[in-house]
Amino acid sequence: MTSRLSETLRLAGSKDGYLRVMPKYLVNEVAVAKARDLIDGRQYVLRSRWSDVQPSAHTEDAYLESHDWDEYGEWHLGLTEGASPETKGRYAFVFGDFRRLHRMGIISCIYRAAEWYHKEIELAAHEILQYLDETRSD
Repeated sequence: MTSRLSETLRLAGSKDGYLRVMPKYLVNEVAVAKARDLIDGRQYVLRSRWSDVQPSAHTEDAYLESHDWDEYGEWHLGLTEGASPETKGRYAFVFGDFRRLHRMGIISCIYRAAEWYHKEIELAAHEILQYLDETRSD
């Protein structure tokens, strides 16, 4: 095994010795546009405790009862490569509460993407955060 591959496996592995296979995510450009539209429309929350406002599975289910999968997907910066389109598993890196963008939701996306080496998602979220911080009114 090459040292580069060994390093990749070591980074992807866990302390218990089991290799964790991370899905690959594509940037959801529709979600990036949605985030910018929400910012332009001043539909955001600057200070929140993300763990309290992040949509739960129940909240997601309730949203899907009255919205289609495309609308659900607009709230997620990541698309799971290879996942079926009309499943929750297709969408990752939620950034809002299905009404407003949350600054802490964007920061959470940056942190999680950076933690697991999803550079494209990290950069997309970072650009949204910069856009929000440049255009917001306190």
